[in-house]
Amino acid sequence: MGHKSGYVNIIGKPNVGKSTLMNDLVGEKISIITSKAQTTRHRILGIVNGDDFQIVFSDTPGIIKKPAYKMHEIMNKFVNVAFLDADLILYVIDITDKHIDDETVDKVKNANVPVFILLNKIDTSDQETVEKEVLAWQERVPQAEIFPISALHHANIRHLFDCIIEKLPECHPYFPKDELTDKSMRFFVTEIIREKILLNYKQEIPYSVEVVVESYEESEKMINIRVVIYVSRESQKAIIIGKGGSALKKVGISARADIEEFVGKKVFLNMFVKVDKDWRDNEQELKNFGYVTAD
Repeated sequence: MGHKSGYVNIIGKPNVGKSTLMNDLVGEKISIITSKAQTTRHRILGIVNGDDFQIVFSDTPGIIKKPAYKMHEIMNKFVNVAFLDADLILYVIDITDKHIDDETVDKVKNANVPVFILLNKIDTSDQETVEKEVLAWQERVPQAEIFPISALHHANIRHLFDCIIEKLPECHPYFPKDELTDKSMRFFVTEIIREKILLNYKQEIPYSVEVVVESYEESEKMINIRVVIYVSRESQKAIIIGKGGSALKKVGISARADIEEFVGKKVFLNMFVKVDKDWRDNEQELKNFGYVTAD
């Protein structure tokens, strides 16, 4: 048998565990994870290589049924593109969610590539419910293979991984064998900082924030990084900074520790906060922030 390669694209509602699954399958923390919905904003590739295979996993934003901003519309486009270039679709469902997304189910039914339906978070359910859901999804999407899993607890992931390899077409590698992702180090710095903001601030604040690395200067022993955190309003700027800069300092300390672990070097992290009103509806600003689709 020759070399196998393929794009394995992960789709599903917000907060169903797509990023947790992606990181587990790749074996590295590629996508940020929090309990908040809409954590993932971009399409992120994670590449797994073996001697005779290359799997290009693609984590996509959660499907937003009623986009409130142009940013949400672009995030949905990332999902649409994932249907077009997939060699295999992983449709992730929270097994406790009783609300079926009929529009996405129809797209999955009409997909011209193999589909795995992953009933995630089985650790929060019971055996009887899991069995009922497996049967229900077999009826809804007869051509799909159903996998009860717990991405958080690595349940059934090894079997899923082996089945993914079986479905890949014979093909040369799409990326060099030593690559882990298509994203730059700057991207992961912004994602780490955004994760800390999601964890440390409440309500609308994390969703009004965009993080940009203005400079990334690496020497033999140290990396100097200058970051701008953009918010939509002056009131949000004050909240991000906190009294005497305390809130921003807390974010910086935890983010720097994770960045240092990620890059394997000491990091000097300098962060600033700026107001960019209505950036989520500004097409040019969205392009500047990397919200660009293939279409």
